[in-house]
Amino acid sequence: MPESWLLPGGTNLFQDIKKACTEAEISGQKLYRLSIGQPSGPALMSARVEASRCVLCKDECWHEYQDNGCLPIPDFAKRFVEAHLHHHRDLSVFGDQIAFLPIPGIKPMIPLVLLACKKASGLLVGSMTDPGYPVPRTWAEYLGVEHCSLLTNTANGFCPPIDIGPFTLKMVNFPHNPSGQIATREYWRKLCGRCQETGVRLFNDGAYLLLAHDDRCCALADVAVEFPRLSWLEAYSASKAIANGTGWRVGAMAGSSDFIADVARIKGNTDSGFFAPAASGALYALENDLSGIGEVRKMYSDRLGILIPLLERLEMRLAVRPKAGFFSLWESPKFAFGREMTGAEDFNLTMIRETGIVGVHFGSYIRYAVCGPVENWREQISEAFASADVSY
Repeated sequence: MPESWLLPGGTNLFQDIKKACTEAEISGQKLYRLSIGQPSGPALMSARVEASRCVLCKDECWHEYQDNGCLPIPDFAKRFVEAHLHHHRDLSVFGDQIAFLPIPGIKPMIPLVLLACKKASGLLVGSMTDPGYPVPRTWAEYLGVEHCSLLTNTANGFCPPIDIGPFTLKMVNFPHNPSGQIATREYWRKLCGRCQETGVRLFNDGAYLLLAHDDRCCALADVAVEFPRLSWLEAYSASKAIANGTGWRVGAMAGSSDFIADVARIKGNTDSGFFAPAASGALYALENDLSGIGEVRKMYSDRLGILIPLLERLEMRLAVRPKAGFFSLWESPKFAFGREMTGAEDFNLTMIRETGIVGVHFGSYIRYAVCGPVENWREQISEAFASADVSY
């Protein structure tokens, strides 16, 4: 029988967790999925109504290939980006210094960003993937790109130091999954200045920008425009901003003209664009339903306000206090259920099997999300961690 042509690689983390969940359910265990990093329910009603209106429109432009644009809404990407910036900042004043690109979500663009930076002399990319969502590291492996995880931990507040390594491309993720940390205007100024000085390209995955609970949260685009020689790019997504827009696959990029042009060239040759009615619905919600977005943001903040004190009372140690999104990151206990844990994976899989509490293990940390109704699970969560009797 023919064998795989791929090089050996690790099993997908989330598939391992799914397998453990399936086995626990078969044994009769009820699960409480604090692992899910996807908003529950549908997208905001405002987005759905606008998208449905466009779906019913007979104009061909709504139903054809969009390629690197949005035919019915020519300035879609610019407006989508500005909706994520401080006071919906108007970026027109920067003229050709900044460019925009509609995208079908952020994940499919990661390999294009890497390819756009892959010079003949090679590429060394650093990304916030330890702990972090592994997509940049995974794509680097598939593409044969040299990769290194940027130093993020409790000591530095999960914000990579400004001066790290001889990278060609720095890929950061603010607000950060899984720690919920933000980048402030001051942090961006230091990082942009250093990248401009050294000729390093800078990319930010800003998927959670509209879910920040801290007013100091700042988008890269709000600061990068102050550095005319900086080659930079920031990506935005509707997936979390409009409640559950994860299946809509709508987003946009802003960046320096050179970086956008390189990504657009690859995208134009390999991609046919997104679904225009979904793009219109997402944009409508971003521009006209700030109250709806605010309610979603508050729901996550309130749920974090329930979960974090609850787990802290049961001796769990918070790695860092989240300032955005719906994730909380915890140090993995050394002891639980009367025995020594071999690591975060051991602890997480044991919690699933013994109590039904499902988290995600990232290195030496555990991520618990509040996409589910933790307000209804307080008793079960308390009983679970009390039975685990964790210690460090």
